[in-house]
Formats: sequence, C-alpha cells, structure tokens
Amino acid sequence: MKRTQKGAVAAGHKLTAEAGAAMLRDGGSAVDAAIAALAMACVCEPVLASPGGGGFAMIRDGASGKTTLLDFFPQTPRQKRDDIGDGYRTIEADFGTTTQIFHIGPATVATPGFLDGLEALAKHGTRLSHQDHFAPAISAATGGVEITSYQAYLSTVVEPILMATEPSRSVFAPSGALQRAGEVFFNPALAETFKNLGQTSWRQTEIPEALLKEQGEGGHITEADLRQYGVEERSPLSLSAGNAKLFLNPLPAASGTLIQYALRYLETCAPLSLAKALDTADQARLSARGDLSVLLDHPLRQKGTTHISAVDADGNACSVTVSNGTGSGEMAGGCGFMLNNILGEDDVNPDGALGWPVNTRPASMMCPTLLDMPDGRLIALGSGGSSRIRSAVFQAVAHLGLNGADIHTAVEAPRLHVEEGHLDAEALLDESDLTLLAGTFADHRFWPQKNMFFGGVHAVQFDPVSGFDGVGDARREGAAIVVN
Repeated sequence: MKRTQKGAVAAGHKLTAEAGAAMLRDGGSAVDAAIAALAMACVCEPVLASPGGGGFAMIRDGASGKTTLLDFFPQTPRQKRDDIGDGYRTIEADFGTTTQIFHIGPATVATPGFLDGLEALAKHGTRLSHQDHFAPAISAATGGVEITSYQAYLSTVVEPILMATEPSRSVFAPSGALQRAGEVFFNPALAETFKNLGQTSWRQTEIPEALLKEQGEGGHITEADLRQYGVEERSPLSLSAGNAKLFLNPLPAASGTLIQYALRYLETCAPLSLAKALDTADQARLSARGDLSVLLDHPLRQKGTTHISAVDADGNACSVTVSNGTGSGEMAGGCGFMLNNILGEDDVNPDGALGWPVNTRPASMMCPTLLDMPDGRLIALGSGGSSRIRSAVFQAVAHLGLNGADIHTAVEAPRLHVEEGHLDAEALLDESDLTLLAGTFADHRFWPQKNMFFGGVHAVQFDPVSGFDGVGDARREGAAIVVN
C-alpha cells in the first residue's frame, strides 16, 4: 500500500465526494468524510438530501473491528391532529414516460432525524469538528453550485413540490422558474444554518422553532416529538455471500432481510439466476410468508435517496444512505432546506391522510452495506434508487462475494430488477441471457442503455496490500476520489 494514501470517498455528486475527500486530506476519518459529504449533499443534491429528512449509516471502527448500524430515519409523530385543513395536498410528478401522485404539505412531515444523525455520527471516531465538516458546504452554498443535468432532471420531475410554496420558490426558483443545467444555484440561508450548526447543537439553533412554526398549519409534529426523537443504534444483519462476510441494514428496515432472502435462492451470478432469486424474495415480500412476516408489520418507505461511502487508512468505514422522501414543499423557515413528506408516501400511509401508525420508525429499502472480503479488503457500498435499492445492492454483493469481481465490475455490470412479477433489465446483457429472461418473465421491459432507474451504487474499498479504490455509479452521475 502507498503509505501516503489516506482513504477514498464515493458519492452521487462530484462536490459531495470532494467534501469528504477534503476531510481525509486534513487528517479526518471515514466518518468525518461522511459527515462533510452529507452536508454538501444537502447543497448540491437538495432533491435527495436535506436536514429535514433522515437515513441510515453503517460504521466500522477500525481499532475494535466493531460494526454498528445507526438508524436516524424519520419517526411518525406521537399523536395525530384532526384539524389538518389543507395541510395534506396532492400533486402529480411527471417522469416523462409516466406520472405519479404524491402528497405534500405540513401534515405529511414526519419527525426528521438527519441532524440528530450527524450528531450521533460525530461520536463514532471523528477527529475533526463540525466547523471543519460544514466548511465545504458553507462555501458551496455561498459561492454557488453549477446545476448538473441529473439534478436539473430531478428538479423537473418534482417541480410541483419545489414550486408549492413561496418560501420554496424563493430558494429553488428565485427568478420565478426552476433553474436549468449549467446555471448556478445559491443557498445563503442553508450556509448560515451550517455556520450555526458548527457552533452548537441543532436543538439550540432556530431550527426547532422554524420547524414547529411551519407545523402550525395542519402539521402533526410537536415539541415533544423533537425532544424525544432518538437515533437508534442497532446490530447489523450479518451473513455470508460466497466467501465474503456481509453487513446489512437490519429490521425494521426491509432491505437487509430481502437481500438475505434472495441470497438463499441464488445459485450463480448468471442474469437468470439473479432474476429468479429477486423474484422469489419479492414474492415472499408480497405474501408475507416465512421470516418476512415481521418485516411486513412495518410500513415500507422507498422513494428518492442518495448514498455516500468512505474508508480510511486506519480501517474505518462509513456507508450512509439518506432520503427526504420527495419533499413536502414546506421549508424550515429561513433555514434553507425542505422538510420530508414521509407521512404522504402511499407505501407508508395507504389509508389516507391520517392512516399512519403513531410513534413508529417506518421500514425502508435503504441499505448501507459493508463487506469483509477473504483477501482482507474492506468494502463500503450502498445505493439510491427507491425499491430498486435492494436489487442494486443484491447484485453488487453477489458479484463481489460469489464471482470475486472487483468493485468496478460489480458496479458497472448490467443490472436487472423484479417486482410483482415484472422484470426490468438493461439490454447490455448477452443476447442469450436476454432470451432466457424474456422466456421466463413474460412481463418484461428491456432498457437499451444503463439507466438511473436501476439505482446508483457508489463503492469504495481499503486493501491492506494495494491501497484504496473507489467507483461512483455513472447511472446517477456518481464520483469517487482516492486521497493521497
């Protein structure tokens, strides 16, 4: 290993990865890198990451070898208010080939966990301060970020949400229309928020007051919800994938259990074998049989997400996935960020505006993952991609554990997904494999090229012999940086 190397970061945006890399250059750990990258994602990936949302982090302590899962996903409020008025509204998002109904407004906001998650992460082997962590995000939010094609597309899809309220329009459409790719996005209010967060706990800032004031128009969250929210520390789901040891997101998250279930039925990494294993796991999810019965007691939640992976020279690793739902349209007043719409997700709340269970951590498809390889490599990976997260992570770990693939091959391999009997697959597979798939799954769709639909697996590795490597999934404009 080159002794000058300090670590590696992979993420869904070049600036997100660069923020994490800056921490490694300054002597920070993988967790320092993850915190800085999360803050930057809120600036340059605002549709996917926000202090108003939440997520999960899988952490490896290089000194002890212990692996821990931090659950800082949003929590449903402790009580429901009946007088929500127009706090629960319906919009239609346009994906080009199809449209989808979403619900927004203050009554769709669950208790956020993102900022509590940052504070919990800071207790796991950080070497730098929050002032250090937030400096790149503050600089970017103040100086401006050039909007990428992918981020512009996401904004267009959720345009009715970003344009739903005057405070949101002032941030995301300051000229009256959403900004296009190549234009520069500024968010001075978010910069000021991170400056304050560098000085004190978020609970001592104006954020709680701003959030509760927004909830006054039909929302359910109270001061008690904010005060009693807690990050849950869980033991990961640990299992083998071929010769690799795998650490996945445990219950109440859905992803790890579904991946474990699919691996039981995986014979080879041939496309048909992968598809059949995914179909078997999905049928188990739908029928709630076997060990998935507990899983289905929790409402599933699986919309827009982004992922960050980091490793360092001391064997520390942090794999973290976050989400803001699709956003509620409601801003934390003057703070520069949008609140989640978890209570407006049909998969959490299928029974209408007040159908959700109180004081519950909804299940999620997010699955930050670590792998210990038999040759000594430590790999951190994960994916955004709604319900496709489970299939993206499943295929990556299958290629790594069963085929002995390198991380680039595992991420770049043509991908497929099976849900409710329908197969989607990237047509870059061999013609013979496509024929077998079409013959097995009459209900199928072949995509001519790699597509963001199939998630975005961002992976890094630490090899005690050869050093560091990383790959950002091109399906979602991913970027990876090795820090020397």
